[in-house]
Amino acid sequence: MDNQYNWNENEPEKSEIIYSNARFIEPINIYEAIEVKPKKKSNIKAYISLVLATSVITSGVVGGALYAKFSSELKEQTALIQKAGISTEVKSSGVTQKNTSGITNTALTKGSPVSAIAKKVSPSVVGIRMLTASAQYSIFGDDSGQSKAEGSGVIISEDGYIMTNYHVVEYADPKNRMSKSTTLEVFLPDKRQAKAKFIGGDSKNDLAVIKIDLPDLPIAELGDSTQLEVGETAVAIGNPLGMDFAGSVTAGVISALNRKVTADDKTLNLIQTDAAINPGNSGGALVNSQGQVIGINTIKISVTGVEGLGFAIPINDAKPIVDQLILFGYVKGRPFIGISGKEITEVLAYQYDLPQGIYITDVTAASGAAKAGIKRGDILVGLAGKEVKVMKDLDEIKKNYKAGDTVDTIIYRDGQELTLKLTFSEEK
Repeated sequence: MDNQYNWNENEPEKSEIIYSNARFIEPINIYEAIEVKPKKKSNIKAYISLVLATSVITSGVVGGALYAKFSSELKEQTALIQKAGISTEVKSSGVTQKNTSGITNTALTKGSPVSAIAKKVSPSVVGIRMLTASAQYSIFGDDSGQSKAEGSGVIISEDGYIMTNYHVVEYADPKNRMSKSTTLEVFLPDKRQAKAKFIGGDSKNDLAVIKIDLPDLPIAELGDSTQLEVGETAVAIGNPLGMDFAGSVTAGVISALNRKVTADDKTLNLIQTDAAINPGNSGGALVNSQGQVIGINTIKISVTGVEGLGFAIPINDAKPIVDQLILFGYVKGRPFIGISGKEITEVLAYQYDLPQGIYITDVTAASGAAKAGIKRGDILVGLAGKEVKVMKDLDEIKKNYKAGDTVDTIIYRDGQELTLKLTFSEEK
């Protein structure tokens, strides 16, 4: 069983989802070459051109006469209407139009609405670089002794809190064995940079908070993702492919809401957009037409021949989690068993005459499992009245409970099954 997959409830697995892995695809020319044979000269082309030009000139003359006559009649009709005291204000389709964008009309007249949105939000979107030292450093003093990953984040408070994706900063999480050799750097659009501290992370929802200490930080305005409608403007701001393309802005629409996307045995509720999201955009802002952050860009579907399938975590889902990460460093109330283990597959169960389940390799001290009497070498086969065969079964069962709840736990020990009472502790 030593070759089986190791699982630790307290240490999240490294994501295997394609968080927008870069793929460069050679364009395919769908047009066939067409041989064009020379044709005999003809005066028909000149004749047609002359006819068309004549038609345009004639139309202009006739149109001018008609317009003068119509204009005169219109003035007379307007004078009569105004004399009768009837308003001549024109409304488009009976709908009163007003600027609800929160962006000034001056900004809109100077450029496109997307340009105004970018001016408002871009200063709050930062670049994040995660540097993890390898076991051996290079004697030449270059970067060959470090691995580097880059992503994006959004400043959400004056005192330097930044929200991002967990997978962008996961190696800096103290629960990760690589945390002691990992540093975080943050790069602001105004060219300032600072070392960042990991505050808290939630791998289940792919969210994290880090913090920097700099004055006069620009703060992003958060919107309301429950008010989104399919088809409205969506603007993605971040650092695709890393800091070389920092502050990139892409625009599209909200393609769909409440998309259920499963990755790494986790199902997330996401916003779908066709605004381009690429590697490095993770943790950046998805923004509405009012310049408000309504999502955290997370993943894209990267398959040959598929474009415009990007996804973001709704800000209304992210905000409560981010608040708890700032206050406590973790999400309170989540149930925790307190075990590490290996799956006993059907083949191994047959080979060693054991039941399928989770072979316990370690028990966390003072956890619910330890207090229930679960020991190393036990095989967990049932929890809360449901059969347990793989790790995913445990995660699905835990979703229905909170810290402090007590359930029956069935383990296999020394050739017999035992039922123990397990009270979930709190996952921190």
